[in-house]
Amino acid sequence: MKTKARAIAYYLPQYYPIPENDEWWEKGFTEWTNVTKAKPLFPGHHQPNLPSELGFYDLRVPEVREQQAQLAKEHGIEGFCYWHYWFGNGKRILERTFKEVLETGKPDFPFCLAWANETWKGVWHGLNNQILAEQKYPGTEDYVTHFYELLPAFQDKRYIRVNNKPLFVIYKPFDIPDVNFFMDLWNSLAKENELEGIYFIGHLFDYRRYQDLLDLGLDAVNVVRMNEVERQLPKPKLSLKEKFKYKLKNISANLPVYKYEDAIKVLLGDESKKDNIIPTVFPNWDHSPRSKGKTLILHDSTPEHFRKHIREAINFVENKPDDENIIFIKSWNEWAEGNYLEPDRRYGRRYLEVLKEENTK
Repeated sequence: MKTKARAIAYYLPQYYPIPENDEWWEKGFTEWTNVTKAKPLFPGHHQPNLPSELGFYDLRVPEVREQQAQLAKEHGIEGFCYWHYWFGNGKRILERTFKEVLETGKPDFPFCLAWANETWKGVWHGLNNQILAEQKYPGTEDYVTHFYELLPAFQDKRYIRVNNKPLFVIYKPFDIPDVNFFMDLWNSLAKENELEGIYFIGHLFDYRRYQDLLDLGLDAVNVVRMNEVERQLPKPKLSLKEKFKYKLKNISANLPVYKYEDAIKVLLGDESKKDNIIPTVFPNWDHSPRSKGKTLILHDSTPEHFRKHIREAINFVENKPDDENIIFIKSWNEWAEGNYLEPDRRYGRRYLEVLKEENTK
């Protein structure tokens, strides 16, 4: 399938039990635990959002991963960008899904990795900001170990490349104390192992700092303008009656709820037209299953509103060099963030169909 843009979807692996989540939350905890507990928080709020044809899957099942890849491929997605957790000193979490994809060669579908270099805290689940897994940067030896842990992936024929370099996203590049050294080291190690280098992309929420990131030596910046919704749109308000009805603890406060149709007017900015800026598109966003309404909700997303959003993003990148006309979709399956493309019980495959209709040449 020929596409107008290289659409890459972020992919969350947290759909199988791990010992850490069993200890921190409850036995058998997965992303579905929060999804199924969700309730409406205000009039017209659609919760819970539940999967349809893929069901409440377990990512330890290879057939599920094959089904996901087939769906994505059929609808114009080039590949998945798996979130990768490396906390330093060799500590990893949720690595099983991608490890099995890599080792089995299945599904035969392109992929890349995004390093989620962030400390895990329990703030959204009542643990009072307790640190669950601390992100550390021990230095050279750990950086080398980290590189060689991922080298088989970088060498895999399925790995997504830009200008013949494996694409690697860093979630918080400013947090790495010696990020220039880190990238130089990885580029050197890549060349020692017959790669042309690494194509580093920095993930960035405050687009106003994109030049600062580029100045650090990254190849491109994936701009996520979600903060612009609260910065640019009028503050939402609920009536006193609505606040009492939904039992808001702070009756003077308002839930951070904005219309998706309004939000898409600011989720892409003119900087996305620049060659080294990669825009992010959001099919939907409702963090309330994880945060109980403490963070942003984009209300009333529909496939047709999404059509406007994805069409604008494609227009922004369509004239960039073929290797660099990338759009990141956030996300393929962040269900507890209300941020997914997978079929649900409300709209079925419609978001995927819209993406295919807009991105196919």
